[in-house]
Amino acid sequence: MLSPVSEEPLLLAELKPGRPHQFDWKSSCETWSVAFSPDGSWFAWSQGHCIVKLIPWPLEEQFIPKGFEAKSRSSKNDTKGRGSPKEKTLDCGQIVWGLAFSPWPSPPSRKLWARHHPQVPDISCLILATGLNDGQIKIWEVQTGLLLLNLSGHQDVVRDLSFTPSGSLILVSASRDKTLRIWDLNKHGKQIQVLSGHLQWVYCCSISPDCSMLCSAAGEKSVFLWSMRSYTLIRKLEGHQSSVVSCDFSPDSALLVTASYDTNVIMWDPYTGERLRFLHHTQLDPPMDDSDVHISSLRSVCFSPEGLYLATVADDRLLRIWALELKTPIAFAPMTNGLCCTFFPHGGVIATGTRDGHVQFWTAPRVLSSLKHLCRKALRSFLTTYQVLALPIPKKMKEFLTYRTF
Repeated sequence: MLSPVSEEPLLLAELKPGRPHQFDWKSSCETWSVAFSPDGSWFAWSQGHCIVKLIPWPLEEQFIPKGFEAKSRSSKNDTKGRGSPKEKTLDCGQIVWGLAFSPWPSPPSRKLWARHHPQVPDISCLILATGLNDGQIKIWEVQTGLLLLNLSGHQDVVRDLSFTPSGSLILVSASRDKTLRIWDLNKHGKQIQVLSGHLQWVYCCSISPDCSMLCSAAGEKSVFLWSMRSYTLIRKLEGHQSSVVSCDFSPDSALLVTASYDTNVIMWDPYTGERLRFLHHTQLDPPMDDSDVHISSLRSVCFSPEGLYLATVADDRLLRIWALELKTPIAFAPMTNGLCCTFFPHGGVIATGTRDGHVQFWTAPRVLSSLKHLCRKALRSFLTTYQVLALPIPKKMKEFLTYRTF
């Protein structure tokens, strides 16, 4: 599978905090997290100073080229009854570190939610979770901006959040208290499990799209893989030489990528624990002096929605885009003080957040997946690596389906 020649990412738009804030112990200007809702109709941005902005997507037409429209199921409802969705400001009262949108809940989940929260109008059931500096997690209804729940349990910063993609309203939180916690929002936000074992702050958590696995990355050289069925540790993945700070599963759950301060991204087979590829971040320009040892330290990694590309943000002031089958980036974009990145769920756009409280939107490769890749993605969505290897098919086909070849 050959990658198309990729153009350099173009900056589509940049959003900045709208007003100055008083600087006190609670204030911090970093954009630690950015997120799109799964249907692409909303964008959330922790713009610093305890504020989260909820912005309807797409942005104003003059900023976004044709072809990047959101495929929003809520926009149809808005047109019928409530008018266009409006931008919202959520004052969380504490520095906001983690953000996560829920998927669109299944009908049983919507009924349970309405039963437990009769005072809250069941408009769309799309919710946003925010992880705060004091260990609290606040749950907001996106359409109205109402605060629905406060989840308490963590003893330190909630650094990352992840909902199960199935729509079951199970939320996983990762904290500097060295634990992960599992919450069931269908049961008044009941804490149903605490996952312990990390020795350092937990930076990142990611749930596989098939909801079978949870990956957690802490300030350690290894990452943990947990079962989302039994909430037990499956294995540790070891291969990095410094702290792992970011992780993400491929859309078919067949691959896991981890990013580290050691300047490497490792692509893993999460089922076997095998390291499939190293993506090394080399500097384009030599450092100004020998003291800048960690200039290429990684901050964030994420998969594109079709599963053919990766985006990475590093301290060398570059956004990189990688094709899975290549070991070198196919495109670069200059960005200063980058902290996080995420793809628009329908492709074509990457959002990045910075230490200055800004968010930037970049063009991303738009590609028509080959029939081979579409078949692989469909099969791997329900077959593990071991199940593929047990199939009575040629060796070369097994190697392709398990991403040993492209």
